Order: sequence, then structure tokens, then C-alpha cells
Amino acid sequence: MSSSTENLMVPLPLFEHPRRFRWQQNLRRSVRYYYLRLMRSHGSTEHVARGLAAGVFAGMLPLFGGQMIIAVGLALLLRGNKPLAALATWVSNPFTYVPLFWFNFQVGWWLLGQPSLVLTGVDSWASVLEQGGQMATILMFGSVWVGVVAGLLTYSLCLRLLPTLRQRFRRRSLMAAVDAPAPPRL
Repeated sequence: MSSSTENLMVPLPLFEHPRRFRWQQNLRRSVRYYYLRLMRSHGSTEHVARGLAAGVFAGMLPLFGGQMIIAVGLALLLRGNKPLAALATWVSNPFTYVPLFWFNFQVGWWLLGQPSLVLTGVDSWASVLEQGGQMATILMFGSVWVGVVAGLLTYSLCLRLLPTLRQRFRRRSLMAAVDAPAPPRL
């Protein structure tokens, strides 16, 4: 090849798709949007903390369709932030269901002091339903207790951290406004 054709050849990345990381960009933009909305909100710290705590509590429950309904209902009762309560239920999501509910089951098992559960020797549907009911009871009991503890921790952490985060955000916003170039005069 001649030197003039070598300069015209531009290497193209293989398998590069223009929408390759679009979902990551959308997720990052959504998280940033809600972060900025939280930092700019004029709601009290207690209002935000109660909403987040209600959402985290409901997110620990193994009620897949009702977590947001329970969270918003609790936020109404506690006078917390309802959108944040619904958003906080995503502490349990398809990626965390198995480890979270396994942990909740183990906590329930420990708190109830249950003897070992034997799933062998299934003779009839009645025995299957009895053992399944026992497992569901243990899981629900553990989930409620883990939810209460996680909700209280979320509430106390939010009360401690949110004022500091808001103050830091306002300070950075003020510094950015001072350092911004003046608009051109017409």
C-alpha cells in the first residue's frame, strides 16, 4: 500500500454499538436526578427520614406486589415522604431477593428457635403445605424483624447524614455559581 492510502484508513472498533451503554447512562442520569431533587427539596430532614425508613421496612417484606403499597401507606401514617418511601423499597430487587430473603429466613429461624426443618419424607400434599406454611411463617417473622431494624437504622442514619450532605451540596452550588463566568452583555 502507498503512504497516502495508509493515512486514510481509520481503524473502527469491532462490535461497537452506539447504544452500547445507554442503559448505564440512563440509570446514572436517573440517580443523579433523584439525588439533586433530594438535595434541593425543602422538606424537613425528619420528613425524608420517615419516608426512607418506611420504604426500607417494606422492602424487607417478601410481598413482591405489595411492597410499594405498604411503603406509601406507612409513609402516610408516619407523615413521611411518599415518593422516597416507594423508591426505597428497591432495597430488595431481583438481584438481592435470594440473599436478602435467605438472611431473613435465617433470622426468623434463630428468633423462633425452630428445630431443624426436614423436607424429606413427603407423604401427601398436606405435609407439603404444612412444611411450606412453616417456612413462610419463619420467613415473614424474620423479614418483619430485619425490616424494623433496617428501618430504624435508615431513619437514624438519614437524620445524621442528610443535613451534612445538604449543607455540602449548597456550599458546592454556591461556589459553582461564584466561579461561573458572567453572561456576555448585549
